[in-house]
Amino acid sequence: MYLNKILLKYVQNVGVFTLQKKIEKIEEFLYRETKKRGFNSVVFGLSGGIDSAVVGYFCNKIFKDNARAFIMPSNYSNPKNTQDAIRFAQSIGLYYEVINIGKMQDTFIDMMQLSNDSSNLHRIGNFCARIRMSLLYDKSFMHQSIVVGTSNKSELMLGYGTLYGDLAYAINPIGNIYKTEIFEIAKKIGIPWYIVNKKPSADLFKGQSDEADLGYSYTMIDKLLKQIDNGLNKKQLIENGFEREFVKSIKNRIKNNKFKSKTPKIAKV
Repeated sequence: MYLNKILLKYVQNVGVFTLQKKIEKIEEFLYRETKKRGFNSVVFGLSGGIDSAVVGYFCNKIFKDNARAFIMPSNYSNPKNTQDAIRFAQSIGLYYEVINIGKMQDTFIDMMQLSNDSSNLHRIGNFCARIRMSLLYDKSFMHQSIVVGTSNKSELMLGYGTLYGDLAYAINPIGNIYKTEIFEIAKKIGIPWYIVNKKPSADLFKGQSDEADLGYSYTMIDKLLKQIDNGLNKKQLIENGFEREFVKSIKNRIKNNKFKSKTPKIAKV
């Protein structure tokens, strides 16, 4: 019994150490990569979700007054997310601006009506994601800052994001950290409960959630992604207890969206 307690304490301490090490690496990465590119300040989007809150915390810690957050709600955004983003920024003394993209969204929907496709919510969501990134790059030019991304490793492996939208940035401090690990880091650094306990959502339209889109919880997905990342094939994954349809669904998503992680192909002429 005593030996089991020692082993449990050892495992817990290793977990804490690993988590702390990741936090230190995030901080080192942000500072080093920003300076390496000749910048002293950063800009990023703050949505009211956990990923951008974690990135916002680190940007604020490292760059202080030289970190700028931009909250960019559309007409379809949940007002609570905007309120949470503002509340979080104020709680840590983070500079923020709110830019409502509703008018740009309306103009796009008017254009869509000409092709009788104005009810396509994912198309509208992708447009809003690209507008947000366009605004961030404009702000980066205005403030001579670098654009920091907020996509985690789970999203990047699955291709769960908008090309030239939320997947566009200069550097990304959490791109090698799985979604479930983001929750652990968030709790460790003190991200508020009203953000940590929120159901993950890209907030592209009313009622949208990541796990509903993906068909599985991040807890399930990350367990599988870690083994895929370690090189296990479909047969080995099924032998390890994952259901065949689950493996097929996730591997197909990874394969079909792999193009999102590649730079544009240039013709050899």
